[in-house]
Amino acid sequence: MKAILCRRFCSPEQLELADIAEPQAGPGEAVVRIKAAALNFFDTLIIAGKYQHKPPFPFSPAAEFSGVVESIGPGVSEIAPGDRVMGSIGWGAAREAVAVPARQLVKVPDELDFDRAAGLTVTYGTTLYALRLRAALRPGEILVVLGASGGTGLATVEIGRVMGARVIACASSDEKLRFARAHGATDTVNYATEDLRGALRRLGGERGIDVVYDPVGGPYTEAAVRSMAWDGRYLVIGFAAGEIPRLPLNLVLLKNCDIRGVAWGAWARREPDAQRDLMTDIVRWCAQGKLSAHVHAVYPLTQIAAALHAIADRKVMGKIVLRP
Repeated sequence: MKAILCRRFCSPEQLELADIAEPQAGPGEAVVRIKAAALNFFDTLIIAGKYQHKPPFPFSPAAEFSGVVESIGPGVSEIAPGDRVMGSIGWGAAREAVAVPARQLVKVPDELDFDRAAGLTVTYGTTLYALRLRAALRPGEILVVLGASGGTGLATVEIGRVMGARVIACASSDEKLRFARAHGATDTVNYATEDLRGALRRLGGERGIDVVYDPVGGPYTEAAVRSMAWDGRYLVIGFAAGEIPRLPLNLVLLKNCDIRGVAWGAWARREPDAQRDLMTDIVRWCAQGKLSAHVHAVYPLTQIAAALHAIADRKVMGKIVLRP
């Protein structure tokens, strides 16, 4: 079968298309014939050796996928050959088939196509875990989303709306903000042309911002923390800007606010049953049309370099999907 392989830390152009052996289902595993694999920003880092996880060589990028169960190993009863499924495995999905632990798979209803299903687990899973379990977001609270048009940002705008929050979307262009507003944002801030602190002070009023969802980091973190409400919650998702900010801790004291890490991947490995419960809600909402799971573009497996460059260049609104 065909697979994209990273044989050494490299640029997207140095990834290889190779023929490898078909996977076999071991105990507790299922082989899934992949229909779509979704890429994330961390895929640009993992192939370059800049991510916290460094898989053994050779490996395939792409954590998320959707497809059809082809075979099952001993001890598997919750799924069967022919089932439509989706899942996330950290890396390894940029190929035609993969063997994965069956308990990591979620069934996909017929109403949900493979392209959209492929991109649900990481972005929407991270977001629902962050907003429901880490922030305890309540209806009527003000939620600020930095990087609001990317895959994770879009998921946060949409889930925030479903949970009843007033969503303020922040991004670097008016085009991206129009996209965020079309998907449920109440207010928008262009932090490339407007002072973020001043804008959030204006929109948050005397109360301030209840929850900030930050997958960007860099220069925006301190400005957003200065906008927090009393008992606010600041969610640290990632550092797409490339800079890990240094925060004056006196702000946390003065605001009586919390800085909360969101290590969704580690949590999902520790709590697989709770993760499946989250995904059940996400899949249902998506099938009902409450979540868009917007796909920005679809690339063939052979064009993974172009797909990764689109993500790295911040040109993507929603998700990028590969089709084997």
